[in-house]
Amino acid sequence: MFNQREVFVVDGARTPFLKADGKPGPFAASDLAIAAGRPLLMRQPFEADAFDEVVVGCVAPSEDEANIGRVISLRLGCGKQTPAWTVQRNCASGMQAVDTAATNIAIGRSDLVLAGGCEAMSRSPVLLNKKMVSWLGDWARAKTFTQKLSTLASIRPAYLKPIIGLLRGLRDPVVGLSMGQTAEIVADRFNISREAMDEFGMRSHLRLADAQDNSRMGEIETIVDAAGKAYDHDNGIRRDSSMEKLAKLKPVFDRDVGKVTAGNSAQITDGAAWLILASKQAVKDYKLEVMGRLLDSEWAGLDPRQMGLGPVHATTPILKRNKMSLNDVDYWEINEAFAAQVLGCIEAWKDKDYCKSELGLARAFGELDQEKLNVDGGSVAIGHPVGASGARIILHLLHVLKQRDAQKGIATICIGGGQGGSVLVERV
Repeated sequence: MFNQREVFVVDGARTPFLKADGKPGPFAASDLAIAAGRPLLMRQPFEADAFDEVVVGCVAPSEDEANIGRVISLRLGCGKQTPAWTVQRNCASGMQAVDTAATNIAIGRSDLVLAGGCEAMSRSPVLLNKKMVSWLGDWARAKTFTQKLSTLASIRPAYLKPIIGLLRGLRDPVVGLSMGQTAEIVADRFNISREAMDEFGMRSHLRLADAQDNSRMGEIETIVDAAGKAYDHDNGIRRDSSMEKLAKLKPVFDRDVGKVTAGNSAQITDGAAWLILASKQAVKDYKLEVMGRLLDSEWAGLDPRQMGLGPVHATTPILKRNKMSLNDVDYWEINEAFAAQVLGCIEAWKDKDYCKSELGLARAFGELDQEKLNVDGGSVAIGHPVGASGARIILHLLHVLKQRDAQKGIATICIGGGQGGSVLVERV
């Protein structure tokens, strides 16, 4: 709990989340962070170099973005003297950045921190395989014409087969399962039907459409690419989503008996999200308006084969120590990696055997009211740029609390590799 010093969120912004279309997108990860960060910093009553640190979550920065947090900090004008660094906790990297910043404020190490996450999944690297790398080493060592000719003759077509970094990154190397396969395991464990998953996916799109039509996505900053094209909304939305159309999609991860499809899964997406965190002293010094307060956070581990249930393991301890039930929370943001995964979390809390064996509880924890959950849609419709989503759901949750005149909310996320992260926030 952040009980040593209060931690406030005073502002935030994000880019539109842009769906990948099979080729590198128009923005690098650092470009996205800059595009969201510049208007955010320009409206502050302090200079960019007033931050005590900049913390950025990113899973796969490009070859030109080593310690992408520092690259972004310098490009934003935060100054040479401001330390900046990068964190990586797979899907929760943006949430980890926010939690780290909050902890540093709580213990008195910092007073004002810029924290968030970014990802350009469309630009995930395509790598040479080991045989090709070895061949290139032999080629570099070949000095004479005869040696080069011999080395050239040794190359084989198989050496040219690339390694798709995105596919490797979405696969757990310990258990040998893709994230989609882990969603199938969760769906099977709780007998979640394909129809329920498709209905959840459709609802995500329709709720996002309603939020866009009624101007409830005010955290988005318009961004413009090098060709002058402007982007002002999450463009992966399918406004015509219907159960009939979703039913026609084939399973992706288990083609024979699977239920997880592209229509009930998060999209491959590019995007960035920021929050500005401040101590009480910084709020006073700069006369800052406050969006909300971070009350508590938790990280948990679980079987990587059912990584999608991470929110259950991370959130339950927060609720217990704050003496809250599921529905004492006014609004929830559970990141939608897969419809099966979110529905699995809801079922796990309802299941006495799961709560007893996995959470050490004497009884089922309760049933979450889905009218409080992802009320403006989630990652199935918005997209899931893995480095940014954890920051996005915290930021949007604070907007939801304000728009609906509510007080407390939880943002929580599952993490590839078998972890979960959760943050309890309060509107101030």
